[in-house]
Amino acid sequence: MNAQTKIRAARPSPAYDADGYGWAMAQAELLRARRFDDVDWANVIEEIESVGKSERSSVESALRVVLMHQLKWEHQKMFRARSWANSIRTHLGHFDDRLSDNPGLKSQLSSILQRAYRDARSEAANETGIDIDLFPVDPPSWDEIRAPREL
Repeated sequence: MNAQTKIRAARPSPAYDADGYGWAMAQAELLRARRFDDVDWANVIEEIESVGKSERSSVESALRVVLMHQLKWEHQKMFRARSWANSIRTHLGHFDDRLSDNPGLKSQLSSILQRAYRDARSEAANETGIDIDLFPVDPPSWDEIRAPREL
């Protein structure tokens, strides 16, 4: 451990609810210095769980955008354009990237799809003015989600 790390690790940690960044950096220094008895474990655990929830939300959000665009594609044929097909492909790529970065979420894809579709259905109805009951209640299959969209 270098002298700067020793000095930083010796400083008291800011309060969790008063300085989130300062608290996080202090906790990281305590862990690096292996000063486990000084770590604010309850809040470290809460923050780690929060990161996991945020990653799940990121995957779900990317899928929600794909599904919303696909619903609009299917139910507003007169507005279809190449840019819409490109947008669906792009957002599907974002979903794939986020899932690739978080492979632990693959076991939760069914519930992620259910929630993402529920929200996509509502958003598509709000954006298009189409009655929500005209959209299928059940989400599409993965094959349908991944099917290419061509003009």
